[in-house]
Amino acid sequence: MAGIYIHIPFCKQACHYCDFHFSTSLAYRDDLLSALNKEISLQKNYLGGDTIETIYFGGGTPSLLNSGEINAIIDAIARLHSISSAAEITLEANPDDLDKKKVEAIKGTAVNRFSIGIQSFFNEDLKWMNRAHQPGDADSSVKRAQDAGFENITVDLIYGYPLLTDAKWKSNLNRVFELDVPHVSAYSMTVEPRTALAAFIKKKTEQALNDEQSASQFIHLMDAMNRKGFEHYEISNFCKPGSYSRHNTNYWKGVNYLGIGPSAHSYNGDSRQWNISNNAKYIKSILELKVPAETEILTEKNKLNEYIMTSLRTQWGLDLQKLNTISAGASTQVIRSAEEFFAKEWLRRENEIIYLSQSGKLYGDHIASELFF
Repeated sequence: MAGIYIHIPFCKQACHYCDFHFSTSLAYRDDLLSALNKEISLQKNYLGGDTIETIYFGGGTPSLLNSGEINAIIDAIARLHSISSAAEITLEANPDDLDKKKVEAIKGTAVNRFSIGIQSFFNEDLKWMNRAHQPGDADSSVKRAQDAGFENITVDLIYGYPLLTDAKWKSNLNRVFELDVPHVSAYSMTVEPRTALAAFIKKKTEQALNDEQSASQFIHLMDAMNRKGFEHYEISNFCKPGSYSRHNTNYWKGVNYLGIGPSAHSYNGDSRQWNISNNAKYIKSILELKVPAETEILTEKNKLNEYIMTSLRTQWGLDLQKLNTISAGASTQVIRSAEEFFAKEWLRRENEIIYLSQSGKLYGDHIASELFF
């Protein structure tokens, strides 16, 4: 099995915290969509004939596409790949895009899952982030999707930023629970270089982020999700039993995937490649029948470290036996490096699997880096 990611690099406006590749100009829209379909053909052999189990439209803002454009991309994939009849096909969407007409149109495509970028239900927070939607759009977009028959819905939330008091964070979570969605992705705000937020903080026109606030709100998040019966199956992801994001879960489990579009990444177990993050240069290269990608051949050390990083983030944990299939005896070094974290009760071991404890999830990236080869 394998997955395909489609990067749609357009947004109505730039969120202050976002460092993904996108453009607020639609000047290259038609040419870009044509190039996406051409790249699907150019990359037809990358996945070696694997059945496509998941397709994910990310961005950017894929909900800017109309149903015909979505269908054209899925049809281009179907002409060259075998798509599972039970494939998960996700469309990321901004709440303000999902009016009744748009939801009904998307219902007529093969898309069967929405990822809705709510982030917050408070207007002042959305303005601070420079989001395009209003608080009322969040509720109505989810309800419209549900009314149209979409049961597989995930929403995004952000915590750990100066405007978000603990009371507001609890309110955001309660609103999500009231909406009865089966999946929630919640991310701690980070300050990425070359973003507006980074510039504001550097100029001291905005407050710096507070690690203690982020940690406290993450703990409340975990406890609240647990009380509501959600599985904490990956550091930033929670779901009702069985409602995992199959596409993203496959990333964490090392399943092969192909990325289409500017800045999109691909992985086939032995190498990783990533397309150029420039719309005009991407289009020009594709028109010349060349995929504008850089490739990294993964060494044994790369594979070990990648497995440690991705597996430790999940509820399925780090399998010491699988580690040894990558490099004989690798588990011995990992167990030795993990001793201090077992002592702090940040890690626990059950037979041949190592897991992060709840307290350990606060330090997941640090712990993984200390286990690297």
